[in-house]
Amino acid sequence: MLREFETKGRDLFGGEPDAEVRRQRNTTRSISLVQGDLHANDRSETAGVSARVIRGGVAGFASTADLSEESVGTVLREAQKNAAFLDGQVSLGKPALPSAARGAFRMTREPGDPEQKAYIEFARAVDEYVVKNCPKLVSRRLVFRADCMEKVLTVPGGTDAHTFLPRCYLYLFFTANTPDGVPVDLFTALGGYGSFDQLFRDPKDVFPEVDLLYGKLLAKTEGVRPEAGLKTCILGGSLAGMLAHEAVGHTVEADLVIGGSVAGPMLGRVVASPLVSLVDFAHSAFGRAAPLPVYVDDEGTPAVDAEIIRDGILVGYLNNRDTAVRFGMKPQGNARAYAPSDEPLIRMRNTAILPGHSRLSDMIASVEDGYYLTDTGNGQADTTGEFMFGISMGYEIKNGKLGRALLDTTISGVAFEMLKTVDMVSDTVTWSSSGFCGKKQPMPVGLGGPELRCKLLMGGR
Repeated sequence: MLREFETKGRDLFGGEPDAEVRRQRNTTRSISLVQGDLHANDRSETAGVSARVIRGGVAGFASTADLSEESVGTVLREAQKNAAFLDGQVSLGKPALPSAARGAFRMTREPGDPEQKAYIEFARAVDEYVVKNCPKLVSRRLVFRADCMEKVLTVPGGTDAHTFLPRCYLYLFFTANTPDGVPVDLFTALGGYGSFDQLFRDPKDVFPEVDLLYGKLLAKTEGVRPEAGLKTCILGGSLAGMLAHEAVGHTVEADLVIGGSVAGPMLGRVVASPLVSLVDFAHSAFGRAAPLPVYVDDEGTPAVDAEIIRDGILVGYLNNRDTAVRFGMKPQGNARAYAPSDEPLIRMRNTAILPGHSRLSDMIASVEDGYYLTDTGNGQADTTGEFMFGISMGYEIKNGKLGRALLDTTISGVAFEMLKTVDMVSDTVTWSSSGFCGKKQPMPVGLGGPELRCKLLMGGR
């Protein structure tokens, strides 16, 4: 742990107003069982120190894999030299950035770090249950992955912080054959924020999720292909969350706005149905902890919620301290770095569409001919807001009732147009935090949303 460094390094800044020193340790633990055989058993760790100094509107950055106290002074001096050189080359002449709130934040509960044996034994117990209770599977894979970012941040013009961001997930990948012998796949991710010992206490707790995944997969083996075209659909909460992140969230990251994203000229304009509101939550949401809580960002800015869409109107961007000045907004803690050698970038934290007032059962009953889309395995979008998501699980809706399961398909559209078609929003939110966002650096993020009734372009027959 990095606790010994919590109070060290502040005297090295020498009056530098815009600077930060970040000591960081990233750990990853993983195991993989394929058909019951152990195929991967890995433990990895990276650590280091970075420093960033901003002068005249340009940033000098330096890092090292050496965590010693001497390395802090070395990287800080290198960052100062780099900032001075860049400032002399471009001469932007910008004033110093406003300071963030001064203070200190410390997480008191440290995550556990069990031996690999604990992951393996738990996975084997689950695998034994799968073998006994899922006889129609033709292949199975169980993967444990635990990762944690620990950071000690020291800043002269903001909030010092010692934080942990631990996650642990068990991924179940199942394959079965259709009656024609064609393999179909489905997976689920179980776990969330915390370490293995905090989240996985008894393999029996996982058995109901195994049964649920297996039942959905068997339904999918009897599935049909949807009709292609513009259809009335109900997006499940995880799909609404992916839409919020990929097709909306990235377009409002201020660095991408400056680069020409579709959201640039839309501030203050209608971009969605008045039923749609969207927020990038910092560390709590809807009265409880957010999936991956961020309390202080890597510029020393205390993290607060960032409102993006309010009642269908685009009301804000996601900023770091520099872009917040440029757009006349307040920084809300969105500058995040993944590795010790990475500079902070503007990133999302826990991005979600807010729940509405409709019950899912009423939403389904309102659809004469459409689809209920529940699971996705992948998706992509660009700064125009255009998106395409793969659908790994869904159902027909006929005359207000759920029908046959669907085989794999796709949905596509333009986010700010598709969101204008939303006419019902469910009263519950589904969260997901098992993946990484890949904007130049990987980053753990949370995303979520309620069910949305809308119009979508479906792939299919």
